Amino acid sequence: MSQFHIIVFGPLLGFLIAGLFGRRLGDRGAMGVTTGLVTLSAVLSAFALKDVAFDHNQYRILVLEWVRSGTLSFDWVLNIDTLTAVMLVVVNTVSALVHWYSIGYMSHDPHRSRFFAYLSLFTFAMLMLVTSDNLVQMFFGWEGVGLASYLLIGFWFKKPSANAAAIKAFVVNRVGDFGFSLGIFALFMLTGSVVFADIFASLDGFADARFIFLGHEVHALTTIAVLLFIGAMGKSAQLFLHTWLPDAMEGPTPVSALIHAATMVTAGVFLMARMSPILELAPGAMTLIMVIGGATAFFAASVGLVQNDIKRVIAYSTCSQLGYMFVAIGASAYGAAIFHLFTHAFFKALLFLGAGSVIHAMSDEQDMRKMGGLSKMIPLTYVMMMVGTLALTGFPYTAGFFSKDMIIEAAFATHNSMGSFGFLMTVVAAFMTSFYSWRLVFMTFHGTPRADEKVMSHVHESPAVMWVPLAILAVGAIAAGFVFSEYFIGHDRFDFWAGALVTSHGDVMDEAHHIPGWIKWLPTGMMALGFLLSVLFYVVKPGIPKSMAATFPGAYKFLLNKWYFDELYDRIFVRPAFWLGRVLWIRGDQKTIDGFGPDGIAASVLAAAKRIRVLQSGYVYHYAFAMLIGIAIVISYFVLTGGGF
Repeated sequence: MSQFHIIVFGPLLGFLIAGLFGRRLGDRGAMGVTTGLVTLSAVLSAFALKDVAFDHNQYRILVLEWVRSGTLSFDWVLNIDTLTAVMLVVVNTVSALVHWYSIGYMSHDPHRSRFFAYLSLFTFAMLMLVTSDNLVQMFFGWEGVGLASYLLIGFWFKKPSANAAAIKAFVVNRVGDFGFSLGIFALFMLTGSVVFADIFASLDGFADARFIFLGHEVHALTTIAVLLFIGAMGKSAQLFLHTWLPDAMEGPTPVSALIHAATMVTAGVFLMARMSPILELAPGAMTLIMVIGGATAFFAASVGLVQNDIKRVIAYSTCSQLGYMFVAIGASAYGAAIFHLFTHAFFKALLFLGAGSVIHAMSDEQDMRKMGGLSKMIPLTYVMMMVGTLALTGFPYTAGFFSKDMIIEAAFATHNSMGSFGFLMTVVAAFMTSFYSWRLVFMTFHGTPRADEKVMSHVHESPAVMWVPLAILAVGAIAAGFVFSEYFIGHDRFDFWAGALVTSHGDVMDEAHHIPGWIKWLPTGMMALGFLLSVLFYVVKPGIPKSMAATFPGAYKFLLNKWYFDELYDRIFVRPAFWLGRVLWIRGDQKTIDGFGPDGIAASVLAAAKRIRVLQSGYVYHYAFAMLIGIAIVISYFVLTGGGF
């Protein structure tokens, strides 16, 4: 058994032990087993990254022979290259820290063993996805992540809102998954394989291939790339398929960190990066990805400006940052996209878990309007949130500064109209990101306390098992950028990626290093401007936000209601679906099928039985008379038909 077997199957073993024997082990035992195994996977993942990315070793490890059906043939294989190794570090590190954090955060929950089993199942599904050697194996992990997220978002299933959020996430993701599955079918139809190595090796022969799709002749690889991107839009909450993401906040805060920081929402980015050889031959798809990514970055940042729930602000921040990653994909800056995925995992997990520490201290209060003045009461959490905010806003030489700025520079370096659109959207989003991030800090930690005295009297710092994971993430949020930038996006990227992504000399990444200096520092200027405006609104003159909301009520409600996407979808999809369901249920099922079928036959038999029942009087002369009538009918029949006896 290799270290990679332990990395991938350790969390699965933890899930099985905690899930099957949780009652016997008790909560402590279940937490210990799952946390220990995921932590072991995280440690081994760090060694795996050195072995693969820096020592230049790659592995294809056969787990089992899987499918042999006609021309369709593939196995369960662990494909370990640099892209996989990076994802192993991200997924297992964040998952391990979330496990440790949850020991403190969920200490009063009566179902901890089930919660930790779900966390480990989620981790295993994500590891299945990122180690996939073929599209079917990836789809298996893809759907496993969807199932585990449904279980975790709806963990507190006695809350109707949690159940609704879990169903919403599941259904919206099915829309994207339908596109993903069509893309898989089309790739197999075109290339005759679902194995990545075979597909990529045959692409040159299909560069100009066309096929019929929805009655039209279309460019094959562009259509396939768009279908795969639709799948990525669902998992990574891009505009139009984003509505599940904020509602996922109904789950426990550690779930929010796990889903929004490093795992589920980054699956779509990983898929697009893995498919980079196909995208390079599908410029139309790249244009679409750039537009959707830029629009998502702008949209989510604008909504984050006015949200009051501390977790929802960070959730919309995640949605916006995912838009940045897709802008990088659309610009062919795949290394920049994965680099931002890597750094984002640290500072976004830090922010979510920091928010959980605030909620824990405030007796489960999440409304920032009822907070304030917490910096002196929970100073460790305050420092951690400050570090996360600096990294998110791109403060110079923090993790976000290196990765986010490279995406903006790459969009500018494309020198085309769609690249200009992505550049403009990300620059404006950088300003808004800084504003709403510092707004969160000022409303939560500064000023006078706005909560009632009973709540404030119970404010306390989180235990060590909660703040130590925050400290570890803070180190990553500060150092991950300058430590790894040369490898992910610098001159060493060719040796580092070693073919796991499409990289070439003279590409947009090289161009980004030679753009004008004022473009390089523009995002930093936007960050500073957002900070200063936030200081004015929430420190110097805190009455401005309320007066602006009163002056521009339409714009305020538009942003507060998230551009009315939920209301629009409710009117277009949800209400007609429920109406159709009721029609089919009442008129189709009850009145037609049941009415003429089982219920109708039963009612007819019952009515006939009631009429016949009157003949069973119990009097002998009634029965003799009935026999006489019967004999008369029989004789009459034979006489009239000319028959004989």
